[in-house]
Amino acid sequence: MKNADTTSAVIKVTDDTFQDFVVSSSFSKPVLVDFWAQWCPPCHMLSPVLDEIAAELSDTLTVAKIDVDENQVTAQRYGILAMPTLSVFRNGEVISQVVGARPKRRLLVDLSALL
Repeated sequence: MKNADTTSAVIKVTDDTFQDFVVSSSFSKPVLVDFWAQWCPPCHMLSPVLDEIAAELSDTLTVAKIDVDENQVTAQRYGILAMPTLSVFRNGEVISQVVGARPKRRLLVDLSALL
């Protein structure tokens, strides 16, 4: 489940690939999506945390990120107004969403309740 733009265990998705890599694949295991922007300092602080989580939970969770400035259709579809926004998809639906950067420990606690 990797694509050519993957630089870590985190999958980079676009408007064109969101349906396949996030919505459809969330039927087999949950997908955590990081809606981020290049100009967003908290997004950059969160990135290495998500890399670690993606590697540690690869058996039970897929982690993806989408640049909202380059992929406005998807951002609008899911009502993303602030970055970073972390959404967990399961069975094609958003089951959890938080806005803002979180420490790794807190993210893991939040995710453990969903996995």
